[in-house]
Amino acid sequence: MKKLLSAQPKYRIIISGGGTGGHIFPAIAIADALRELEPSVGILFVGAKGKMEMEKVPAAGYKIEGLWISGLQRNGIKANLLFPVKVISSLVKAGKIINHFKPHVAVGVGGYASGPLIYVAARKGIASLIQEQNSFAGLTNKILGKRVQRICVAFDGMEKFFPKEKIIKTGNPVRSEALRTEGFRNEALSFFGLKNGHPTILIIGGSQGARSVNLAVSESIAQWIKEGFNIIWQTGKPFLNEASSVMSQFPAGRIKVYDFIYKMNYAYCLADLIVSRAGASTVSELCILGKPAILIPLPSAAEDHQAMNALTLVNQQAAVMIRDHEVKDRLAEEVKRVMNDRELQHQLSVNIKKLALPDAAKSIAKEVLLLAKSAS
Repeated sequence: MKKLLSAQPKYRIIISGGGTGGHIFPAIAIADALRELEPSVGILFVGAKGKMEMEKVPAAGYKIEGLWISGLQRNGIKANLLFPVKVISSLVKAGKIINHFKPHVAVGVGGYASGPLIYVAARKGIASLIQEQNSFAGLTNKILGKRVQRICVAFDGMEKFFPKEKIIKTGNPVRSEALRTEGFRNEALSFFGLKNGHPTILIIGGSQGARSVNLAVSESIAQWIKEGFNIIWQTGKPFLNEASSVMSQFPAGRIKVYDFIYKMNYAYCLADLIVSRAGASTVSELCILGKPAILIPLPSAAEDHQAMNALTLVNQQAAVMIRDHEVKDRLAEEVKRVMNDRELQHQLSVNIKKLALPDAAKSIAKEVLLLAKSAS
């Protein structure tokens, strides 16, 4: 195994997990907060080979080791035959990494690699902490929750899933650069090439299971343009060509289409209404932004956790929810209803802002360092 540390830090922390941006970016935010609070800390990431963390984490300036692990496939019997082998391989590799790195604390943020790493760390007596992003805990975290010392959560009522005495409500770490929206309106209008004076809808379609949303948007754009709305539309790569064809039918300066929006703070700055899936990280960003939102939960999300996330907001009059099977029939009118009702927009904005926990990364980092001090 390659050398993991060039010097002996005061504390050594392993952060495991990934698979999607919703796990990776919060994990990096925790690592950044750890370095801010304790500059001499040594940090090693453990991810899943072939997943995006193997690229994103080094780009953020951190070392990473990969486990040969993936989830069970819904429609892949042959692929699932290798699952037990992958689990055993990952447990063995996790043990070797832990023995070599000798962490004071192991942190699990969710994703394929989190389970094997935290399981082995807890078995070896390493102080461990997991972060549960969603309002409905996943199976892996429910199992790990019995073994770890701390469980950081973003929603109330999580004692349904975890021992109450281990729970700390910290919120979910978010991409700080995406939330820098103050004073950027003119730059954002220029960046997107949109005409001023029109309220703006931001649609975050994404690439994972958002075709239903993208199709509904395609059928709704003519109505929204007629109503006087600007549109910024993130489609994901698979739908980009179809969306570009739709966009070409409308006046320049009123609709912009992207497979991925790199200047998300500009998009958030202009948005009067955000239409999005209900992943935990996105929901946390929306709470901090305090902007009206229509949430369309991903129906294939494990344990339907996105619907649970959205319902948490809906029950506090902090967002509007449309189920995926309803999106074709309801999206156009729901967008028009919210965009044309200033009082409703204000209510949604005020209520969602009340749920914000903007210092989540630092709060989690403090808990990690408390565990590290106890273990050293």
